[in-house]
Amino acid sequence: MENAFETDILGEAMWDYYQGESKGPLMTHSSLDQDEEMPLPHLFRSYDQMPTLEQRALQESRGRVLDIGSGSGIHSLYLQDEKGMEVTALDQSIGAIRCCKAQGVQDAHCTTLADFRQHSALQYDTLLLLMNGIGLAGQLHQLPAFLESLKGLLRPKGQILLDSSDIRYVFEEEEDGGIWVPGDRLYYGDVQYHFSYDGRKGPDFDWVFVDPERLKKTAEDVAFAYELLEEGPHYDYLARLVLT
Repeated sequence: MENAFETDILGEAMWDYYQGESKGPLMTHSSLDQDEEMPLPHLFRSYDQMPTLEQRALQESRGRVLDIGSGSGIHSLYLQDEKGMEVTALDQSIGAIRCCKAQGVQDAHCTTLADFRQHSALQYDTLLLLMNGIGLAGQLHQLPAFLESLKGLLRPKGQILLDSSDIRYVFEEEEDGGIWVPGDRLYYGDVQYHFSYDGRKGPDFDWVFVDPERLKKTAEDVAFAYELLEEGPHYDYLARLVLT
């Protein structure tokens, strides 16, 4: 089992939890100097347990859906089983896709988004990027290229539904209204993470949180129309991007 997961710390923790064999807490460590436990039950929550923004995204989904960064498959399962929709779950985590398949997701792929685009000719009406799935872009300066890369997956009039957060509240505000950002970061939402579980540390990865104004500008720069669908209680929001 260890060889199968290699550096898939998150996936191993999810698969262990699903089987009732957790080996301790799953921890996230970030460049914000925050170490936090990621509650594994949260990754297997039901629709009724989901935040309002996620529920709204699922209700706004239409047509053929690609769930990018599907995790354990909770969003795919709801769309598949409760709404009878055609949905594909995509995650590069071995453990996540094992959980998807074990829970009954009919179409689940363990691969990177880049490889999936290269080998699949399918197009979708809805791309889901939930739980800050836009973080897959890496850093803010990589966001335009990331959005460009999604265009080929969209049918005409297709939509991207994504949630993110404005994390400026984490930083100290300066007298001029700006915020102090560490010198190694170009944008305050550029965060680096790694997971640890069962005495093992995973690789570092970049994960951007995009404020709504910056997302709107970036999306419009690469020919997407931006719509703010709903704001959450803690600087989070749900947006829709549609090709213009």
